[in-house]
Amino acid sequence: MAKRIAVLGTGVVGKAIAAKLVETGYDVIIGTRDVAKTESNRERTAMGGPPFSDWHKLHQKVKLETLREAARSGELIFVCTNGAVTLEAIQLAGPDNFDGKTVIDVSNPLDFSRGMPPSLLPGLSNTNSLSEEIQKSLPRAHVVKTLNIVNFEIMVNPKKAGGDPTMFVAGNNPQAKGDATALLKEFGWTDIIDLGDISGARGMEMLLPIWLRTWGATKTGYFGFKVVR
Repeated sequence: MAKRIAVLGTGVVGKAIAAKLVETGYDVIIGTRDVAKTESNRERTAMGGPPFSDWHKLHQKVKLETLREAARSGELIFVCTNGAVTLEAIQLAGPDNFDGKTVIDVSNPLDFSRGMPPSLLPGLSNTNSLSEEIQKSLPRAHVVKTLNIVNFEIMVNPKKAGGDPTMFVAGNNPQAKGDATALLKEFGWTDIIDLGDISGARGMEMLLPIWLRTWGATKTGYFGFKVVR
């Protein structure tokens, strides 16, 4: 298993995963477009969380670098960017920097142009997925989809869902899925189902509209899906 892990994206998902990886003993680099702008950001998140600068003071072991430098340095890479700009972020990070690496995609192709709840971006649902487009843009990397079907806190602590939720993985490369599954277990996931090749990401991303409606109906994001079998 890689010891140096890059996390692309400094939002709540990227920060949660970076902090958990440091806690479990990994050397972590978090990537952003503009290091100076991100480090000086004093705005709270949309959900009321602390600005990145305050978070970073509490997580000084996480190194902040550009997207390109983070992707170059990471032996394994998490993609935690806003789904609408994920493909652009990968280009900024330099596709060659992903070659031969396991790339764990946590992003979702959500379209907020018509307000809440968002829909899935046209062209990235039903017969396609964001993860498949990432794999096309990184033909020499090994993309695995996982963790996109729960909120950021449950991603790194599934017990917060109040039970033993199910997590899925999908990807073309068995070793890469093994890497992702090993990390899921370190995060506390025990019920993990392999959905096959990267096209399995279609169903995982299409769970988001159901997740959003459930969140609206229950007024809480502390839940997960369970496959009873």
